[in-house]
Amino acid sequence: MEPAEVTKASDGSLLGDLGHTPLSKKEGVKWQRPRLSRQALMRCCLVKWILSSTAPQGSDSSDGELELSAVRHQPEGLDQLQAQTKFTKKELQSLYRGFKNECPTGLVDEDTFKLIYAQFFPQGDATTYAHFLFNAFDADGNGAIHFEDFVVGLSILLRGTVHEKLKWAFNLYDINKDGYITKEEMLAIMKSIYDMMGRHTYPILREDTPAEHVERFFQKMDRNQDGVVTIEEFLETCQKDENIMSSMQLFENVI
Repeated sequence: MEPAEVTKASDGSLLGDLGHTPLSKKEGVKWQRPRLSRQALMRCCLVKWILSSTAPQGSDSSDGELELSAVRHQPEGLDQLQAQTKFTKKELQSLYRGFKNECPTGLVDEDTFKLIYAQFFPQGDATTYAHFLFNAFDADGNGAIHFEDFVVGLSILLRGTVHEKLKWAFNLYDINKDGYITKEEMLAIMKSIYDMMGRHTYPILREDTPAEHVERFFQKMDRNQDGVVTIEEFLETCQKDENIMSSMQLFENVI
């Protein structure tokens, strides 16, 4: 990932610093604006990885890669995948080709996720974040991700609706998948992102920044003060808070 991209996520968390000025106010655009361009797609680390083997020799990582690669692989049930996702047929074919080149077995495991994020965040320790992210993609918890699950998750993260992205974020933070987010879980995710890229953002983050984010998060989310956040509390509060919603753009910088 280029340094300029790393600095975008200057708060070191997926939900962002709740005290920051909303991006929509700073940039004059609403965060929900669909980002369906190839340029936006190619900012995603996971997309860059699976397309790297399809790029022509000597080419740079540009948004043209999706069209430049000759289609030699096609996933089964392409029409169904196209209906399930917001990718075009050509995008799915190109993504599948890269996926099969990188993972001939048709499966990606956790160690592969760790290698991907070590590649794109070489100045930090991405091991823990890669572990959490892999578990969020691995819906059935069997230790491997099929192409179909992979692109469905990417479609939500890159092109999903507000509700879809928030549900996916909740699933990421709910580490033990018990239907609740605790302070400990939220802090673990935030610290993992900080370890991966926080120390190399601008402005430099303090050691206690993740804990401060967690406290602000729970003050807003935990409406009945029972020490956990439910999916209902999470969705309701996020959709009513412009600061949180605008900061969801930061997903693209750590996915």
